[in-house]
Amino acid sequence: MDYVSALLPPVVMAVFFTAIVVTIVKSQGGPNKSKEDAAVDAALARVEAGRHADGSAEPGRE
Repeated sequence: MDYVSALLPPVVMAVFFTAIVVTIVKSQGGPNKSKEDAAVDAALARVEAGRHADGSAEPGRE
């Protein structure tokens, strides 16, 4: 019975890790990709606008 208690934690971790990887792979691309890309582009634009508005951007450096 010791072998069951020794093997159970790695097996459970492997199952959860596999489920996480499958979820990540399935969520990449597809119909949500353009929505996610638009959200990231909007966030980057806000950061750039804030950086240029307060004058913290140095000339010649981004």
